[in-house]
Amino acid sequence: METFWIRALQLILSLSLLVVIHEMGHFLFAKFFKTRVEKFCLFFDPWFTLFKFKPKRSETEYAVGWLPLGGYVKIAGMIDESMDTEQMKQPVQPWEFRAKPAWQRLLIMVGGVLFNFLLALFIYSMILFAWGDTYIPVQKAPLGMEFNETAKSVGFQDGDILISADGVPFERYDTDMLTDIVDAREVTVLRDGKEAAIYIPEDMMDRLLADSVRFASFRFPFVVDSIMPGGAAALAGMLPGDSITALNGKQVSYSDFREVMAGLMADNGSRDITLAYTRQGVADTIALTTDSLYQIGVFPRLETDKLLPVVHTEYSFFASLPAGVSLGVETLSGYVGQMKYLFSKEGAKQLGGFGTIGSIFPAYWDWHQFWYMTAFLSIILAFMNILPIPALDGGHVLFLLYEIIARRKPSDKFMERAQIAGMIILFALLIWANMNDVLRYLL
Repeated sequence: METFWIRALQLILSLSLLVVIHEMGHFLFAKFFKTRVEKFCLFFDPWFTLFKFKPKRSETEYAVGWLPLGGYVKIAGMIDESMDTEQMKQPVQPWEFRAKPAWQRLLIMVGGVLFNFLLALFIYSMILFAWGDTYIPVQKAPLGMEFNETAKSVGFQDGDILISADGVPFERYDTDMLTDIVDAREVTVLRDGKEAAIYIPEDMMDRLLADSVRFASFRFPFVVDSIMPGGAAALAGMLPGDSITALNGKQVSYSDFREVMAGLMADNGSRDITLAYTRQGVADTIALTTDSLYQIGVFPRLETDKLLPVVHTEYSFFASLPAGVSLGVETLSGYVGQMKYLFSKEGAKQLGGFGTIGSIFPAYWDWHQFWYMTAFLSIILAFMNILPIPALDGGHVLFLLYEIIARRKPSDKFMERAQIAGMIILFALLIWANMNDVLRYLL
């Protein structure tokens, strides 16, 4: 339960920041063009608000709603989610949205998306400035990767070191690398010291989505952290820091140590084990007898940064700015590239609501991860809002572009119907996404 509340708090804090910044984009552009903003609301407030305040000499009321599904600014003279059609029947006033030139209205509408994207770039830059960039170079993973069953079915094997996709070298294991793999025709791996080619089927992503299991993970070496006094390993002379590499000639990692040990016991029923290990780079073997199944009397070291090669890059304040911009653009490009999978049968099943979004935050409070996920959600919010769907910013932009090109406005009646249709689409998607979360929880 504590984990739930920690994740829920991170989600609410992150979304609140993103909504405020998004609506601030609309608000500031509207103010710049002397357009009246009647209300600035964090979250939605059907029927009642939790808090509202209107400063003296201000035309804008500031409020906090009770339904945390977004937020809005109510701009005078505009058909929006408030569906205030009565206002549209009144004579046009110079401070209204509809009285402004099309190019000004266009900038007001893209202000929210622009601010979300700029926020993401700023957060990425400050993450790099504060924490730097740390990753595991995938080509230098000493024991390679451990793959799921879908990956193995097309030719990957545990222990393969990922080298390249269609000749483009891999650098780090992230969503971009996974996209490169599923979009590639051929992936090259290093297997037993030799390069091997794996041909990727066209439906690879559909298979992975249906599998719903991580494509691959790093294989960690079994490095001894401590030794049980009087145990088999202690009697054989093992020391903390030794790295176990094989059992009876079969290579092992931390993740498959127990499985290999169980297989040895099942094959010959013997508890005699020949163990290969390295100590300060020198390989050696010892013979020992296990105390009980799976146990030889050692405890593994689990710190990732001490078990695998790690690359860490520090950034000065000024160097972090272009690096953050580059990271933000790459993140947006990768997210847009993955959108095509959403329209497949398996992709639609993966669509998630607030439960899925909340689950991407860590189960403990980590400012680095919080800001990283907030920047990522800001990218998503910017992209989703610019989609040409009525009721979203992108729908308004589409109609404004039509007006600029055709030199005539769509009728108010058309805009009202388009707004209603867009809201129906959005609510349907919202219900679908959150129903997927419920079904995943129940199943």
